[in-house]
Formats: sequence, C-alpha cells, structure tokens
Amino acid sequence: MEILIKGGRLIDPASQTDGVRDILVREGKVVQIAEEILMSGREDCLIDAAGLTVIPGIVDMHVHFRDPGQTQKEDYRSGAAAAARGGVTTVVAMPNTSPVIDTAERFQACCRKAEEIGTIHILQAGSLTMGEQGTELSDISGMARAGVKVLSEDGKSVMNAALAREAFRQAAENGLLILDHCEDIDLRGDGCMNQDRNSVRLGLKGISSSVEDTISARDMILAAETGARLHLCHVSTKNVVIMLRFAHQNGLDGITAEICPHHFILSSDDIVRDDPDYKMNPPLRTPEDVRELRRGLADGTIAVISTDHAPHTKEDKAGSMKTAAFGIVGLETSFALSYTHLVRTGVLTLLQLVEKMCYNPARLLGLECGAIYAGGPADLVIADLEHSFRIDRNRFASKGRNTPFDGWEVYGNIKKTICDGRILYDSEAD
Repeated sequence: MEILIKGGRLIDPASQTDGVRDILVREGKVVQIAEEILMSGREDCLIDAAGLTVIPGIVDMHVHFRDPGQTQKEDYRSGAAAAARGGVTTVVAMPNTSPVIDTAERFQACCRKAEEIGTIHILQAGSLTMGEQGTELSDISGMARAGVKVLSEDGKSVMNAALAREAFRQAAENGLLILDHCEDIDLRGDGCMNQDRNSVRLGLKGISSSVEDTISARDMILAAETGARLHLCHVSTKNVVIMLRFAHQNGLDGITAEICPHHFILSSDDIVRDDPDYKMNPPLRTPEDVRELRRGLADGTIAVISTDHAPHTKEDKAGSMKTAAFGIVGLETSFALSYTHLVRTGVLTLLQLVEKMCYNPARLLGLECGAIYAGGPADLVIADLEHSFRIDRNRFASKGRNTPFDGWEVYGNIKKTICDGRILYDSEAD
C-alpha cells in the first residue's frame, strides 16, 4: 500500500525537524520525506494534512491489557483499538495478568495472540518473580531467550531486597530493562489516596510519599550496584524527582523514569468528594509535587510520558475509594492532555513532548520506531492541534470508562493513526 501525506507540519525530535513536509509511505516504510513530493498516480491513499501535525507513532511503555484472565476489563483487541484511537502504535503490556506472565511459554502465547490481532505493536513484559509473589525469581534468562525485552513486577514491588538485587543482576546479565513499580506495601497499608489535609477532610486513609520514596531509593542503589537498566514507573513525588536528578548528576544515566498525565495535571486538591475515578496507584499527590514533576519534565530529569492505562469494570470502580480498584484509563487521552497542559502552557515545546512520548521510549526499548526517517517504519500520527474537543468516555474504544477527565476540553485531537503503513484509526470513520 502506498500513502502520500501532503503538507503536514512534521515534528521529529530525532532530526529536530519542525516544518511542513510531504511524506511518502510504501509497503510499511517511510520511503521519502521532502518539502514537496509530486503525485505519481500510484498512491492508494492521498492524505491532505494541510493545517495538521504529523508525529511519530506514540510509544507507551506502561499499559495494562488484562489479557489473559481479566478480559472483562480489557483484552488485546480492545486495548489495541484504544491505543490506535489515541495515536499509540507501540505499547508495553504489564505482566500482572491471570496467570502472571512469568515463563517463556506464557510470553510466547501472548506474542502469538498479538500477532493474530495484527494491529499495533504489543511488547509483552515478563514478571520478575513467579506469580509476582516475591518469593522466587522467574526464569529470567529463559524469557530473555524467548524474546522478552522488559521485566516488571508492576502492581507491586519485590519487597525482599536480596531477591530484588538478584533479579536486577540477572536482568543486567541478560540485557533487559526493568520497569519498576516502587511501593512499600507495609507502609501503604490500606490507604486509598495521598496522605494530606485532603485525606483528612474526606475521612479516607492516606498513602504517604515515603511509600514510593523508600523503594525508589533502594532500587536506584541496587541498580547502581548491579549495573541494571532501571526505569521508574509512574513517578508521583517531588522526592523521587530530586533523587533522580542527583543520580543523573552523578553519572547514573542507566536510571530513567516516566510520569503519567494524571500526576502532572491533577493533585489531591482536585478530589472534592469520595470519587473512585480519582483513585490510582500511586495516588494524586500535592500541588507542590505536581510542580516538581513538571520541573523534572522540563529539565530532562524525566525522560518519558506513559499512561499506566488501567481499565476496570464499572462494578470495580463503584462505591467508595476505600473499596474500589486502583487505576484509570489513559491511552485515548494521553496525547491531548499532555499537549494541552504541557505545550500550550509553555512547560515543554512540541518537539520536547514528542521526544518524551515517542523518541525516548523507543530508544529505551531498543526499537526503530519513535522517529520519522526514510527507511524507517511507517508508524505515524496525524493530529489537529488547533481546534479543541471534549473528552467523552462513552466514545472510548477501551472497555474501561474509569477516568476523571470526562468532559474536559483539550487540544490535540488524533485524526489518523498509521502503523506499519496501514491506517488503523481514522476519525472521519469513528
């Protein structure tokens, strides 16, 4: 299939390009980029992108597709559809499924399922410990031989420090990236939101910053000792940003981190009542934390924006924050929220935003995507940055509707998503 994209504003952080270009796609690859490409008459599809913006396909390093075992919440197919609707062409799926992805055989089964769906690129992570029970390591080398690129215990931390260190050592030995959920479960207890004046106001048990800070510090020390490549997931506290900045200043460049839109947009001040749509893990922190998270994005301390897309059924998110499940969906809103609240407010440039959502995560994962170049994969997104729209959870492709952003007015509407040269999402047909 041949696609010619005409007159779009191309944003590519790899080449530092920000200008109007034509892009020719053939057989799943970008074959030419120029100020003007003449039509040959062979195009299967001509896209007029005048007034629109073209960026690389977004790479989301942190999603929950709930497949296998929890497909009433999400599955590979619905998750992939949600991703395409949000301009995401590559995801890393967390292993805390039922059963946990802790063996090469289970990993390979997930790969086969993703290939059968044949839409976006789904990279399945493997778990650090068997069943994510924190008592026995998974077959890390076996999973690495099977093709696993990423390990995670997401949803919890490996609380045994000696076992965590050995997992880090084996990950380093096998060249695997660790996506690290930092949470001291003993400190967390049964808290359901940040521990501050708002938890007191609502009469809800709080989760202190130390729950995240202590494990983040421990695991950065273990990564430095073992040489493991460590990526801190969903950073939410100012202290972790400060520790990361210190680590980078002292040469620990193998330690990276991500932030989710809900953590750099919302704070606990936004929780006006006991509302499970505002319950996520880690929780929404204080305005002071939000300011430091934004500073971390602006100065490069935080390299990646991911979603921690965590769909749940309506029943799971009903009632009180005390009993509802943790998590919100994010794939279909992440680009628009990030563009609106970071670029339009001057925190980041558009090039910097695309770097954090596309280029940086692709580089950390060792992928060829995340950039637009001749000979590269035709993973492309066309977006309208000029006109606002309202987020409507009832139009989500995801099975999950759990979001606090329903009804918010944002900019950055995804018009088309192209993956491997195929148009997976077209807003005109939505």
